[in-house]
Amino acid sequence: MERERLVSKSYHIWTLGCQMNVADSQRLASELEKMGYRAVEDPDSADVLVINTCVVRQSAEDKAVGRLQSLRPVKEKYPDKVIGLMGCMVGVRDPLPLRKRFPYVDVFMAPSQPEPMVRFLQDRGVENDFKAVEDAERARRDAIQDEEILVLPAHERGTLISAHVPVVYGCSHACSFCIIPFRRGVERSRSVGEIVAEVRSLARQGVKEITLLGQIVDRYGKDIPDGPDLSDLLRVVHDAGTAEGLERIRFLTSHPNYMTDKLLDTVAELPHVMPHIEVPVQAGDDEVLARMKRGYTQADYRRLIERIRQRIPGVAIHTDIIVGFPGETEAQFNETYNLLRDLKLDKAHIAKYSPRPQTVSARTMPDDVPEEEKERRRKALDDQQAEIVAEINRRFLGQTVPVLVEDLHGGKWRGRTPQNKLVFFEDHSQDRRGQVVDVEIVWTGPWSMQGRLPGSAPIPLMPVEVEVER
Repeated sequence: MERERLVSKSYHIWTLGCQMNVADSQRLASELEKMGYRAVEDPDSADVLVINTCVVRQSAEDKAVGRLQSLRPVKEKYPDKVIGLMGCMVGVRDPLPLRKRFPYVDVFMAPSQPEPMVRFLQDRGVENDFKAVEDAERARRDAIQDEEILVLPAHERGTLISAHVPVVYGCSHACSFCIIPFRRGVERSRSVGEIVAEVRSLARQGVKEITLLGQIVDRYGKDIPDGPDLSDLLRVVHDAGTAEGLERIRFLTSHPNYMTDKLLDTVAELPHVMPHIEVPVQAGDDEVLARMKRGYTQADYRRLIERIRQRIPGVAIHTDIIVGFPGETEAQFNETYNLLRDLKLDKAHIAKYSPRPQTVSARTMPDDVPEEEKERRRKALDDQQAEIVAEINRRFLGQTVPVLVEDLHGGKWRGRTPQNKLVFFEDHSQDRRGQVVDVEIVWTGPWSMQGRLPGSAPIPLMPVEVEVER
């Protein structure tokens, strides 16, 4: 009897927003891969179209709505296509208003929950389309599922170098400006076993670096009586992951109130946990910080940065800043400007305040800083930060640093140092993807560095386009 042929089904996921959304899209892709779907770059050819949304700022929500509206004529022309909406725009409550607003959407998925799409496709009987699979692909997929591990899209197995692993979902801290608790729900820590299984699965599929994620990652385990903390989790992940070939471990995002000396000492002690800390300050003025409900002062943050640098040699520190928060005066903004000038951090993600529905600031504080003033303040910090980072990066000139290579970009290999600094170098002798390569730094700028293999001939330095994170 002739073997039944595999009926090809495909999916395309647009991902907007933060690293947690990237991880959520990866989990949804894994479930679709298990059902026999394959990722395609061309959304027009996909059988399943998903938008994973972000609403942390109005501009992000507008982008999601615009993309979603563009799918209406697609659904009308091809009614069998499945359209899904996922993420913070959906939130954790019943999305009835969204169902009324976008009746052509088939599936609504809360953040980190791919199950509604899986159930929808199962109810349509799509699994009956996949009775026959090529033997090699069947064996690989069945082996993955038997071990209950996350399945990367076929085109990423063996090529994806860096991946994200959520360890704590939601947030219970409730800063006055933040919509995340309303859209992602209360804080829920994943079990150590579940996290380790996912890390091992990614490493077995070729991933060399993982980043543990949480809205406040150093609150991991605080919702579990007598549970492990992030330091304990890092030690288990470190041993389990490196046994499978994992090279590097990172974590983000931290909060100043929950970063303990125990955690800092663990980062310093474990060789595969990178000296890279992301700890947002958000503002440099105490009154603004109090209105933000951050729970610390400028002096507290300064002391924390000193502690981090004392305990972790060669550490890189990143922060987040919001300019134009309600009531922020010029003098208060200058406090933020001076804080960044003094601390000289390795990166500052700078955003203009955007009022979000349901948040305390949107309900009780007028958005009284004009847009043009917000932009002026953002640019002032951005310009200062470019000078600071250029100065920091110049210290790497002439040094040889280990670079984990991610991919080719503009004919050069692109990778990152332990401090998460971007490095480009040339090497046509072999495929360097996924390798940790010693690279001598020969040029530095604020957003990237260029290098060469030690002992190789000098190379002409050509500018490399780098997308600057805002």
